[in-house]
Amino acid sequence: MSNSFYEVKVVEVGEDAPLMFEEKMMILFNDTVPADLKSISVVHDGDSLTQDIKAGDEMVINDEPFKILFVGDKANETMKELGHATFNFNGDSHSELPGTVCLEQKQIPEVNEKMIISFRR
Repeated sequence: MSNSFYEVKVVEVGEDAPLMFEEKMMILFNDTVPADLKSISVVHDGDSLTQDIKAGDEMVINDEPFKILFVGDKANETMKELGHATFNFNGDSHSELPGTVCLEQKQIPEVNEKMIISFRR
């Protein structure tokens, strides 16, 4: 698995984003992030998503792959419009929240500005 279909560079990590990481969550937004969510978000410079993210794909954070287990009904739509989805690193294969992507349960690596986050299949 090495065909990257979406790649973004982190431009800002909200001051409270590490608290979300402790809860096994990462909230990703492009520069349209609302002010009230900026402190808990990872902000990136990505353009619109051109291919849908699917279960079985991988999210790669700082060269560490995470298998995608579930993609909510609205997650691809919000990724295309806002560069936004909530990523849960909880090992679940289902979520009631339509904008959520569930990934294998692993520790989220430290996220810094200029870091690359990509998606591949």
